Amino acid sequence: MNGYAAKTEWLRTEWDAARAAGQAPRPGLAKATSNLFRDRIARAAPRIDLSRFNAVLAVDTEQGTVEAEGMTTFVDLADATLAHGTVPQVVPQLKSITLGGALAGVGIEASSFRYGLVHDTVTEIDVLTGDGRVLTCTPDNEHRDLFQGFPNSYGTLGYALRVKARTTPAKPYIAVEHHHHAEPSAYFAAIARALDDATLDFVDGVIFARGEMVLTLARFADTAPYTRDYTYERIYYRSLRETDADFLTVRDYLWRWDTDWFWCSRNVGAQHPFVRRLLGRDRLNSITYQKLMRWSARWRIAATVDRLRGLHAEAVIQDVDIPLPRAAEFLAFLHDVVGILPIWVCPIRTARGPTFPLYPLARDTPHVNFGFWDTVRTRDARPPGALNRRIEQEVRALGGIKSLYSDAYFTENEFWETYDRGAYDALKRRYDPAGALGDLYAKCVLRH
Repeated sequence: MNGYAAKTEWLRTEWDAARAAGQAPRPGLAKATSNLFRDRIARAAPRIDLSRFNAVLAVDTEQGTVEAEGMTTFVDLADATLAHGTVPQVVPQLKSITLGGALAGVGIEASSFRYGLVHDTVTEIDVLTGDGRVLTCTPDNEHRDLFQGFPNSYGTLGYALRVKARTTPAKPYIAVEHHHHAEPSAYFAAIARALDDATLDFVDGVIFARGEMVLTLARFADTAPYTRDYTYERIYYRSLRETDADFLTVRDYLWRWDTDWFWCSRNVGAQHPFVRRLLGRDRLNSITYQKLMRWSARWRIAATVDRLRGLHAEAVIQDVDIPLPRAAEFLAFLHDVVGILPIWVCPIRTARGPTFPLYPLARDTPHVNFGFWDTVRTRDARPPGALNRRIEQEVRALGGIKSLYSDAYFTENEFWETYDRGAYDALKRRYDPAGALGDLYAKCVLRH
């Protein structure tokens, strides 16, 4: 079944058949991989599997848009647009992230300093609501409340079946510069200057140590004197420390972090040259590492090793957005309290347009995303989630906000003070009155 219209007709038929059989339709995404890092109570397989909504529908170079179904991966989306000389304005770092997933969650990349988050680039969504309607939502039509409320709703307000997003013209190559800093004040000042540099197309960076910070500035280029390949034996994040300039093809640049899952492939030994060759180029990617990590978690391999060594482990997999004026304070907290290195940093300046109540970044204040992902081990036992809880409290104290793709420990009051309860409840009443799709707090914090 290929056509979008045919798929939506199939969906209506399946929905009606489930109701006729006296069953709740219960839609869902039967995904082979997931970019969520929080365990949930086991659920029955969806009665209506929406995973077939995975096609690119149209690339319009004149209007600067791409239209695709919600389960389309960004690697397929980017390939389709690159064939027409364009790319989505924001392409998240991992190939398996889907367009609908980045919209229902939060998607970011090095172009976010110019275009905001993925949902800031979207102009239209078809949403399957909890009561079975398929509604077209735009920033200014009768369903603009759902358009604005959908980002960060994680499937509790509906599922994106079709998404239209803005693109930008792309050149064949990316010219990369790595700027090295030793002082946080200078580093974040350089980020502030980059925000207003009209010649830049991409800005992100890595903090390797207290006195070792790299800011990467990149631009589209028509030609390149050479290109480096980071899809096999070379490791991209190491190049930031080894060189001041580089050239990549635009496709390789988009997926520069995917080959080694940023640097997390080291946790499964994939950065050892022998293991790298054993896996082969085609398996050096985030999907492989996700499967290996989940296999290890299922069989409690790491937990058993930690127990035998007398260690207490806590997974800290977090992305948080901190106002740029407070970024140095948060970095000091990460060094003093958390201790995870490296740290990915990515500036965000949200574009003008609709506000998003479930992810309310202030439009007049640039933010810096800090991504830090590892397991923290101690000799002393701590309550479950103790370090993650401290991080949440610090983020709130600094006026920041955190993504909900991983473990969260907010109290219910704290959660709804950040993620607008009034707006959410109004959306649930209008689009999921029976509560068929669950509750955001219960899903993201209580893991229901």
